[in-house]
Amino acid sequence: MVVTFLGTGTSSGVPMIGCTCAVCRSLDHRDHRLRVSVHVEVGSHSFVIDSGPDFRQQMQRARITHLDALLFTHEHKDHTAGLDDIRAFNFRQQTDMPVFAEPRVLRQLQQEFAYIFAENKYPGVPRVTLHPIERDDAPFDVLGVSVLPLRAMHHRLPVLGFRIGGFCYLTDANHIGPETRAQLRDADVIVLNALRREEHISHFTLAQAIAVLEEAAPKRAFLTHISHQLGRHQEVEAELPEWIRLAYDGLKVTV
Repeated sequence: MVVTFLGTGTSSGVPMIGCTCAVCRSLDHRDHRLRVSVHVEVGSHSFVIDSGPDFRQQMQRARITHLDALLFTHEHKDHTAGLDDIRAFNFRQQTDMPVFAEPRVLRQLQQEFAYIFAENKYPGVPRVTLHPIERDDAPFDVLGVSVLPLRAMHHRLPVLGFRIGGFCYLTDANHIGPETRAQLRDADVIVLNALRREEHISHFTLAQAIAVLEEAAPKRAFLTHISHQLGRHQEVEAELPEWIRLAYDGLKVTV
């Protein structure tokens, strides 16, 4: 399995519009973060988790020419706004795009992208097939690949992460219950959000994320959904244990 970090930034991205802080002015490419998303290659299959507003740019930058399925963690715009751009894959592959998400998230997509689901569709709109994730306590099948949902809370909003084999991906969370903590154990790689150092209403802080990872004890861990408030990549990473790294856009990890 090869995981490519397409975006590792928070909802406003880094640099943030109008900001002149040291991180937003940094010349280190690792401090330039598009909205959070990952590409997962499992054997011959190609999946993307979350298609935010930077989806088109991310696909081009990573040179992804084939996509088999799209999975959503939750319905916030920084995770869904790029859905329209799956049209390119419809055209190339001449097939509908399978979309996997919880029923609540699929209903939100049907509202926000009503033209995709209209009875009389405008020519050239994206073509999708919706696959509801009905249970958060059992694996579901994505084209023959077993995916385990990982339940977490984003303030009061239930969100999903996903475990594929030894790879676990959880973003936009500030609470993980005992069941999910157990599902994280024995992982090879865990990706977890770490927004900033200060407390936040809906995201793990750096210290909180490290505590979750130390309990789960994966072989390796990467932090994502990082804001400009966390600090420069090079300086923050120097504080971390060797087995925990900050993810950055374009990073590839073999699991």
